[in-house]
Amino acid sequence: MGPHRSCDDRSVTSPQQTPEPHSPDQDHGPHQHAQEHGSHGHGQAHGSHGHSHNHGPATPVSRHLRRVIAAILIPFATAVVVGLVVLWPGGAPAHERTGVGFDRQTEQGKVVAVEQVDCASVNAGQVPPTGDTSTPQGREAVNAQQGECEKATIEVTSGPEKGRTFTEIVQPDAPRQLHEGQGVVVAYAPDAPRDLQYSVTDVNRKLPMAVLAGIFAIAVVVVGRMKGVMALVALVVSFLILTFFILPAILDGSNPLVVAVVGSSAIMLIALYMCHGLSARTSVAVLGTLISLLLIGLLGSVFIGWASLSGNTDDNTGLIHGLYPNIDMSGLLLAGVIIGSLGVLDDVTVTQTSAVWELHQADPGMGPRALYRAGIRIGRDHIASVVNTLVLAYAGAALPLLLLFSIAQSSMGTVANSELVAVEIVRTLVGSIGLVASVPLTTALAALVVSADRTEAGGLAATGGRKPAAARGGRRRRAK
Repeated sequence: MGPHRSCDDRSVTSPQQTPEPHSPDQDHGPHQHAQEHGSHGHGQAHGSHGHSHNHGPATPVSRHLRRVIAAILIPFATAVVVGLVVLWPGGAPAHERTGVGFDRQTEQGKVVAVEQVDCASVNAGQVPPTGDTSTPQGREAVNAQQGECEKATIEVTSGPEKGRTFTEIVQPDAPRQLHEGQGVVVAYAPDAPRDLQYSVTDVNRKLPMAVLAGIFAIAVVVVGRMKGVMALVALVVSFLILTFFILPAILDGSNPLVVAVVGSSAIMLIALYMCHGLSARTSVAVLGTLISLLLIGLLGSVFIGWASLSGNTDDNTGLIHGLYPNIDMSGLLLAGVIIGSLGVLDDVTVTQTSAVWELHQADPGMGPRALYRAGIRIGRDHIASVVNTLVLAYAGAALPLLLLFSIAQSSMGTVANSELVAVEIVRTLVGSIGLVASVPLTTALAALVVSADRTEAGGLAATGGRKPAAARGGRRRRAK
């Protein structure tokens, strides 16, 4: 029973609740003995009920509360499905390749030979250096005429011209050096002169990435067991929704915010219920996540508009805007904030809900106030670590940019005011506010649900109200 306690309804059958020979809750004399050991009639029925309660999935909340939760979540899930159907794209719209950045036709290639050559012989067409090495241009010009360069022969291994070879000159100070047998990605420009149609644009790193992904999957399965397998399946589903719905729908001209809300909600429902089971505990986490996502969307919309963030901050976003001018780039920025916050929100809401449920199991007499106070103490520790993690994650992603500002010796105010950094600040703070708010929201929801279950279902849900008042204590322990 232990491995299932954290994610589904079977978590309520903890060892503390298993009937013991000397438990005070079993102090019912011969009547209780007849219920557990009777072989016929009414006693047999109760004996079988006790067995199923201890070894099968138990009902954590009353039927009334399950109906209330279903009344909220079923319309929401229905709306998500309708949104997926209405907004589902027919695929990304076609466009003519610009040959810029990622918008290039690429093929696979392989380095078949590398030889050392004199840089002056292969860079003869360049302007002779002036000898001034105080500027980056001067240093590059000097290096282009001095030292040993590499002349790599590349064979195209995919596409209609598979088997064709071309040469690539690698400068001695180039950040990427080539070696024989290395796989590369080559860009193909069909409109260029034949000798210039192919060029090396990147290295092929599929194998190390696949090995790393395999190690990750093995670690998750070994530690998480069946829960780990379900988490991996949920991860695959999340990527499928992102790849086949969210991205094509935005390119198809749908509102990025609406697409992000529908897609994130679908990911949330599938991932949470797949990983943690179809239970009231998971439903409370879903409600907490939903409310927090709505708060993040509202705050993000207000402050992105107030700060006049266009979302067009680099070459990639500029290329997107050039290819698809109808895309709302500020809406795309807000969609990224919502999707980026979802993963951490899931962690916070599930943890807080599980904490409240476990506190209730440890002390069934705790009321909603006591459960909330105990749960929020756990949540404060969670808030501190999660917010710090989120800020450092964004800072790490923007580290090269921050380094450029440091080199330019710009003031902190100037750096923060630039749109490149302001986007990251707004993204971080809006997401962090939503995370902080999710802790008291989810804790309060979980405390109310589990406390209402104790008062409404504790005495009657397990037995249908047939037991006398004298046996209420034992039934209350079973009905959690």
